[in-house]
Amino acid sequence: MNAPFPTGVEDDSVDLGALTGSVGFMLRMAQVAVYDQFFREFANTDVRPGEFSVLWVIAMNPDLRQGTLARTLNIKPAHMTKLVQRLVREGLVKRIVPPEDRRSVRLALTDKGRIHLNRHRSTFLHVHDAERIGLTDAETTQLLGLLQKLAFKDTSSCR
Repeated sequence: MNAPFPTGVEDDSVDLGALTGSVGFMLRMAQVAVYDQFFREFANTDVRPGEFSVLWVIAMNPDLRQGTLARTLNIKPAHMTKLVQRLVREGLVKRIVPPEDRRSVRLALTDKGRIHLNRHRSTFLHVHDAERIGLTDAETTQLLGLLQKLAFKDTSSCR
């Protein structure tokens, strides 16, 4: 009986075939490489990429509605609630419930949250610079434009 795939491939030269033509697969491979860089830079800290991104967006948009943040970052509402609860417990974020609309939770950084963000800002930005190694400025601009087009479908929603 013939095997459906070739055998005897050396471990250091794996043929990925049509997978390299898959946007999803290549995005995942790029994400893994970027996260590896992130975790190397933030080793021995309590900084996590998702949490830091949420803090960053809240800092850029004070009093942002929690639901809007969840939709913008494609975070399921239940996961966003847990994430915000953790950030509130850690003293990094405060929840503001307007008396006129008790269902609308707004988020803002606390002083501790601003200090945390500022303490790690340069390392965070350095990670973004490291992601671009091997790409020219034009290639980086093109890649970011294409990723924004895929991620947001309407790039006017991300500034």
